[in-house]
Amino acid sequence: MAIKVRVPSPLQKMTGNQAEVEGTGATLGELLANLDKTYPGVRTRVCDDGGKLRRYLNVYVNSQDVRLLAQEATALKDGDEVAIIPAIAGGAGKRAPRGLS
Repeated sequence: MAIKVRVPSPLQKMTGNQAEVEGTGATLGELLANLDKTYPGVRTRVCDDGGKLRRYLNVYVNSQDVRLLAQEATALKDGDEVAIIPAIAGGAGKRAPRGLS
C-alpha cells in the first residue's frame, strides 16, 4: 500500500531533503510509525509523547483535515495523499484609521 506524504520544509532534513516520500499503513498512526522507521525522528516531530498529533501541525488526507475525521485513527488506502502542514499564526492585527498612525 503506497501512500504519498508531502513533507514540510522543517522536516525535510529528516527525509534526505525530499519534499515527498512514500509510506505504508492502514491508519495515519501506522503510517507515521512506519515513516519513523525509515526516517527516524519524523513521528516525534509530528506527534506528542501520547501519540496525538501536535497542535501546531495540520494534517490532511486527500485534502480533508484529519481533525474532522478520526485523527491518528484515520483510515488510509493505497494511493492516498497525506500532507503535513505547519500551522501559521498571526495576521495584520488592528490597524489605526487612516491619518491617525
